[in-house]
Amino acid sequence: MKQQITGAEAMMRSLEHQGVKTLFGYPGGSIMPTFDALYGHRDTLNHILVRHEQGATHAAQGFARVSGEVGVCLVTSGPGATNTLTGIADAMIDSTPIVVIAGQTPTSLLGTDAFQEVDLVSITQPITKWSYQIRSAKDIAWAVARAFYLAKSGRPGPVVLDFTKNAQVEMVDYEPATVDFIRSYDPNPDTPQEALEAAAALINKAERPLVLIGQGVELGGAQAELKAFLEKGDLPCGRTLLGLSAIPTDHPLNKGMLGMHGNLAPNVKTNECDVLIAVGMRFDDRVTGNLATYAKQAKVIHLDIDPSEFNKNVKVDVEVLGNCKRTLKQLTELIAETKHTEWIASFDEYEKVEQERVIEPEIHPTTGPLNMGEVVRAVSEATHHEAILVTDVGQNQMMAARYFKYTKERSIVTSGGLGTMGFGLPAGVGATFGRPDRTVCVFMGDGGLQMNIQELGTIMEQQAPVKMILMNNNYLGNVRQWQAMFFGRRYSFTPMMNPDYMQIAKAYGIPARRVTEREELHQAIQEMLTTDGPFLLEACVIEEGNVMPMTPPGGTVDKMLLEC
Repeated sequence: MKQQITGAEAMMRSLEHQGVKTLFGYPGGSIMPTFDALYGHRDTLNHILVRHEQGATHAAQGFARVSGEVGVCLVTSGPGATNTLTGIADAMIDSTPIVVIAGQTPTSLLGTDAFQEVDLVSITQPITKWSYQIRSAKDIAWAVARAFYLAKSGRPGPVVLDFTKNAQVEMVDYEPATVDFIRSYDPNPDTPQEALEAAAALINKAERPLVLIGQGVELGGAQAELKAFLEKGDLPCGRTLLGLSAIPTDHPLNKGMLGMHGNLAPNVKTNECDVLIAVGMRFDDRVTGNLATYAKQAKVIHLDIDPSEFNKNVKVDVEVLGNCKRTLKQLTELIAETKHTEWIASFDEYEKVEQERVIEPEIHPTTGPLNMGEVVRAVSEATHHEAILVTDVGQNQMMAARYFKYTKERSIVTSGGLGTMGFGLPAGVGATFGRPDRTVCVFMGDGGLQMNIQELGTIMEQQAPVKMILMNNNYLGNVRQWQAMFFGRRYSFTPMMNPDYMQIAKAYGIPARRVTEREELHQAIQEMLTTDGPFLLEACVIEEGNVMPMTPPGGTVDKMLLEC
């Protein structure tokens, strides 16, 4: 005879059946039976109590991005559920696999405006791969199995389970479930051979090929296949923000970061190449600039697992559908081993210009306040370029992405498509649980830190070894830069009055140090890295520093500004 258990207990066993060991959450009335069941699983399910439900979703994202596993959140109904929306939307646009389990009022009260009732399924359907309300305990095992299958398969993304209170307390004959097939859902589509052959033919004829590397390479675990493809074809490449660690920074075929604040050479060469090969990226507007002038001279090959991305923004000549771990290998077998020596050498003049006019003044200043870029590069060098970079959003994000170096896979965690301020601190917490064997460095601005500053409490309680680098310029720096460049230096509500972050760190029991002088920087970084547990390093940087180069909004990618 099967043993009957509560729906809440069935949820715990279902999570364990999916291999979950860590989850992030915050209790409340409508999810209380599930948290009660969690109490009996403390040896197998490590629940991290965050200080705000948005922090739970970002922590789950950080965990997922560095580990390759599904991040899990457990929250209550009403405001607890709606507080997760920003993180869910962020996970959707950045293809991050998370499962959010939210409490809900009993089925009998649905639609009555009961206390803390909200129609979470309707709210989240546009920003999830699947949103489902569990109304009966008998559906729990199936719903959890389906949720995890959808979250991690195909193009990954967020899933929401709205868990009614009656389903949590009902008794059920529990059996673990497995879902590996859903009708009309094909997470691993076949690739037509004619598409591979057409792509190979274009690449073999190309004199000026350029590969654009997106996060799909990391999500597909295709880093080795990418390297083999690039090296056989002698193909120079640029990387998107989320694809930066898909290939080591110092690889000779890596020509830098694409996009609005990317490197000069790959952006200019986008409008000079004759064949453009996009791998696991979505032609975001921050990468393309003005679509009317973007790569019009090139034949475009697009490798992606999501067919909806083909021709969405950029007209494609060859669509290569499928997981790029497989399609890159297939394509490598078809392309000729060749050299593009002259074409690759043509990147050098642009690299030299950027090095002299932008990079050197930023990372090796001789006078004046600290620069953001020099702080980033100093931290990267001190970690031997082996750390995980987590960023908030704004100037700190762009500077960190540009001047950090990457030697290992899955080494950048940042909010790309949604651009969520407040992302960095909780995402850094999640990253330390996802990869406890690696150093996690979180770069933040003073604005972003304060958006989820309460997560210092999570760090305090968990002693999560988050190395926090606050680049404090007393401004909402990114908005201020746009105001300086495009709004006549009218700094409308961008100057920031800041608290004493050293006192805040002290209140949370977190070791901290403030640096104002260049001569102190390296010793302070060493103190941060050699201190067990968390550390807050506040670097007081130049107040009106700018991230350059820059393609003005709506501008052409090969017309980057080198100076403000």
